Amino acid sequence: MRELREKVALVTGASSGIGAAIAVELAAQGAHLALVGRDQERLNAVAARATAHGVSVKIHIADLDREEDLNSLKAAVDDDFGRLDILVHSAGVFEHGLVEDMPAESLLRQFRVNTLAPYALTHLFLPVIRRRRGQIVFVNSRAGLVAPPTLTQYAATKHALRAIADGLREEVSRDGVRVLSVYPGKTATPLQQRIQEAAGNKYDPSLFPQPEDVARLVVSALTLPANAEMTDVIVRPQQEPYQ
Repeated sequence: MRELREKVALVTGASSGIGAAIAVELAAQGAHLALVGRDQERLNAVAARATAHGVSVKIHIADLDREEDLNSLKAAVDDDFGRLDILVHSAGVFEHGLVEDMPAESLLRQFRVNTLAPYALTHLFLPVIRRRRGQIVFVNSRAGLVAPPTLTQYAATKHALRAIADGLREEVSRDGVRVLSVYPGKTATPLQQRIQEAAGNKYDPSLFPQPEDVARLVVSALTLPANAEMTDVIVRPQQEPYQ
């Protein structure tokens, strides 16, 4: 089992949902954290839960749509920790609608956050992750495997993210760097609540896997022995609600 104690992990989208759950689970395993998001109050709440495990936590308010924020984030993590062992891409934005109703600009907005930002952050941190023989996690979506109607734009960004992860894995595997893609289906997150309410469904979070379920799976993959690698994991409700 790979030890995570004293490792340094950066988690984007850490203010809620799956990102927050992964951050707290990493802290429970002894990892120090750099938490990235746009909501100071929510990040503070997640940081409080994480520091209860006796680890160091730094909060970074950043808009992943801004190149200057990405560069500042790299510099801040270097100053705070001087290293990085685990990079978790969990931030994302979502818009839905038919292609005929969705302008190209909405695709560009989603692409910049869902695809370009993970690529750019990986590019910035990859030299240190190579040196540390670290790990990179892409929290993708089942939309990264299929393209349901009204999710064409979102699915396109997630398909591209899958390609980045797959190609990166082939590039860095020989250096001892592991790359994991996680494809959650419907999960009990604030985003899922908005999606179901927009569709006119009564939202019942008990019907979906919880963010903590996904977080435990991610940490299980991160703690596999060094001679094993989990590359792709699909998580979905045992029985799909709202067909």
